[in-house]
Amino acid sequence: MQRGRYKAVGPEAEFEPGSRGRVLRNLLGIRSVREMARRESDALIAATDRLLDETRMDQRFTAKDICRIHKLWLEGVYTWAGQYRTVNVTKRGFTFAAAEQVPRLMRELESGPLRKYTPCQFMAADELSLALAVVHAELILVHPFREGNGRCARVLATFMGFQSGLPGLNFWGVRGKEKQHYIAAIHAAMDRDYAPMTAVFRRVIAQTLRLQANALSG
Repeated sequence: MQRGRYKAVGPEAEFEPGSRGRVLRNLLGIRSVREMARRESDALIAATDRLLDETRMDQRFTAKDICRIHKLWLEGVYTWAGQYRTVNVTKRGFTFAAAEQVPRLMRELESGPLRKYTPCQFMAADELSLALAVVHAELILVHPFREGNGRCARVLATFMGFQSGLPGLNFWGVRGKEKQHYIAAIHAAMDRDYAPMTAVFRRVIAQTLRLQANALSG
């Protein structure tokens, strides 16, 4: 498959015929990586717009809400949109939670970090960065879906940010060296060390506010 993406073992490890093992089997018959990326991106924008109308500022997010984000986004692309994965996945040698543990871990995410940090109405930058970091890292570690976990987690973080009065979070800076910091922060969260991910979100928030200020002054 495409370098850097997931290697899966199990009955759902199917690819679109003719895609050379690079595109997951999908409802649209897409075989091109570039075309699939475009379709997923367009669908994510549409889903986010719809969620803006549905999400309350005082909403406590649940595992069901996360599944809904995923389903609204990818239901026109994959049959398993919004459903927990039944295959084990690894990425760059890192193994995420075993598929059979996903339902239990999502319940724990709901009763733990989601209950503690949502609705996300923290005004202090350090508290907000920590809230976003804990929820994001724990969701990524569970990796509940076959594909799209990172983007789904970023949408959730963005809506948590809205609840605290932030504009839409800008993640474009998480690339290159900063992407390496992000990956290291995920690994650190395995030991409940959220300081590295908190630092990542502190920088994301700062960049978001800086871009907003530039736009308003320009």
